[in-house]
Amino acid sequence: MEYWAHVSEDKSRKQTLEEHLIGTAELAGKFADAFHNGPGGYLCGLMHDIGKYSDDFQKKIRGAEIRVDHSTAGAKELAGMRAYWAAYCVSGHHAGLPDGSDGVALDGKKSSLQKRLKKQIPNYGAYRREIKAPAPILPSFQLFDCEEIERGAFSLPFFIRMIYSCLVDADFLDTEKFMRNEERAYPYVSMQALKERLDQHISRWLSEENRESLNFRRTEILKACIERGNGDRGIYHLTVPTGGGKTISSMAFALNHAVKQHLKRIIYVIPYNSIIEQNARVFRNILGNDQVLEHHSNADYRDSEDDERSLKQLASENWDAPVVVTTNVQFFESLFACGSSKCRKLHNIAESVLIFDEAQMLPVDYLKPCLRAIGELVLNYGCTAVLCTATQPSLEPFLPKQLLRGELCPEAERQYEAFRRVTLVREEDMTTDQLAEYVEQEEQVLCILNTKVMVREVFDKIEDKEGVFHLSTNMYPKHRQAMLDTIKKRLENHEKCKVIATSLVEAGVDLDFKTVYRELAGLDSVIQAAGRCNREGHRPVQDSVTHVFRFVPEERRRNDYIRQNIAIAEQIIEEYDDFGSPEAVHEYFARLFHAKGEGLDRQNIVKQLNESKTASIPFRAVADEFQIIRDNTKAVMVVRTPEAEALEWQLRYGDRTRSLMREVARFCVNVYEKTYRNMLSAGMIDEIDETIAILKDDGRYSSEAGLQTEVGLGEGIFW
Repeated sequence: MEYWAHVSEDKSRKQTLEEHLIGTAELAGKFADAFHNGPGGYLCGLMHDIGKYSDDFQKKIRGAEIRVDHSTAGAKELAGMRAYWAAYCVSGHHAGLPDGSDGVALDGKKSSLQKRLKKQIPNYGAYRREIKAPAPILPSFQLFDCEEIERGAFSLPFFIRMIYSCLVDADFLDTEKFMRNEERAYPYVSMQALKERLDQHISRWLSEENRESLNFRRTEILKACIERGNGDRGIYHLTVPTGGGKTISSMAFALNHAVKQHLKRIIYVIPYNSIIEQNARVFRNILGNDQVLEHHSNADYRDSEDDERSLKQLASENWDAPVVVTTNVQFFESLFACGSSKCRKLHNIAESVLIFDEAQMLPVDYLKPCLRAIGELVLNYGCTAVLCTATQPSLEPFLPKQLLRGELCPEAERQYEAFRRVTLVREEDMTTDQLAEYVEQEEQVLCILNTKVMVREVFDKIEDKEGVFHLSTNMYPKHRQAMLDTIKKRLENHEKCKVIATSLVEAGVDLDFKTVYRELAGLDSVIQAAGRCNREGHRPVQDSVTHVFRFVPEERRRNDYIRQNIAIAEQIIEEYDDFGSPEAVHEYFARLFHAKGEGLDRQNIVKQLNESKTASIPFRAVADEFQIIRDNTKAVMVVRTPEAEALEWQLRYGDRTRSLMREVARFCVNVYEKTYRNMLSAGMIDEIDETIAILKDDGRYSSEAGLQTEVGLGEGIFW
């Protein structure tokens, strides 16, 4: 009897099971070779589908309408070899990595590896006629000691995810190759070729000789990054002030280092979509559009028939591209995921240069597991990591000391002075009336407050509304972007322009004001706000002031989430004359991280993994708990334009493609569930389904201030 693994869609071709298992094994072994575990990848690939040797499965693939579990068989064999690490991978190569014991399947049914191993399944013994399983080997990875990081067990589940990634990607690619009857050709060039493209782009800058110019300073940083690219793999810091050319300098380091160390790709990890899009645009212009992959919520290639976009969609599934630009959420949640789709890309992180832009924005509630993951990637998976920021946090205590390679920016403190563009001033507490009065006295001023309710209060107190703008997440994105475009034009034309906003304008938005008022928040937020003051450096430093203040106690709104950040920032401001200096920022983060304590791993991810036994690793529990953004909001679509009306019709009556939902999102305001329920009860919205509703009461949306609900305003939601 011939055993089949797959049948082509036109039924004309069959892939034998032996061909598929050997093809998958060879590919998985090749992937795992990147982190010195090729035999482990090969073993998983060879055993993953042996359950298809059962008579029941062969009847199914020949047309019988029956369900057959083909994943448990390989897990049983591997567990019998005491290779539990491989049994996890094989048992979950479709449904996702299971918990070792007492787990919950994605469909809600109780499931675990231990239950799977006891499950009765059809006889699959025929596999022994064609497949000779090699003896399993022990996983190969190093352990490290580090202050704040426990030794040992964390590395095993991390390794299992990486091997699992090799298996599921190899399985998909071998199956796709058979179904297409050809391999896909990717237009990628070598790291050397990309380095040469960057070298050509920056060549004109390297000849700058005016030692007093800012361009000379930028070139000095760029040259240092190029030179340090010859260093060993490890963890580097790059502390570059705003305007210092951090984006190009970090890429120059990455490409030179990749060529020197024979690394395969550059992965640029950024906290905000808005920054991603502008950085990716820079990289595409230099390196080529087909060499750069964006992978984030606003970049989706699935609905396109275009060949290039189709290739990018495939690359976004496994990150098989020379340069990947992605988000903190996508990167770190994948590293702690259990599902095959999210984990598939992980093996391609091995042997990469990882650039973490705006490193101060690493998620504080998950800081320990994030940094432990970075340490694992550098120690065991051949990566180099660069922590980039203008305000370098105090992360050294959480990283393996033997991997730290130091600062890339030459004389970082001197660069801070050279690129200083703004004067930071701590003001006395003030009332909303006083703040409104100060704003009215300015021609061009940005005022950033911690809550949407205070933004609205101050905005309402300004009597002359000419050139005055309100910005918050109560506005749908397209409306907000239109207002930002207007604001930029008024600034460029030197017209009156006064903006009252939440912190949404602090990153990824290129605005340049003479004066900024910033309600006290975390010191990193204060410095981000100051980056909107004299951003282009056309004004004297002494004339470009960022005023830091608090409202008088009776007018303050509760900010439980950032209460600790505010208290520590206030300490630093009292102790340091220049509280924007690198020393002040470093001390701020050191105190913040000490105060957070166990809060740096809110869900005890590291502890759970460290304390787990081989047979009871909580893969699903950890994946469920490691959610950087917990989405407890609902979307309310605002229909005020013909474009939105057309989208509403498609939403109600047409096909819901991903591209449609991306367009709809541009007209949506996200509100918390409590607010959503109250709006629904009051008849203000028409619910389409459990994820989205249409605003019925047009009077509840203001062209000046966006969506207005009594509950939303009363909660004092901050961003």
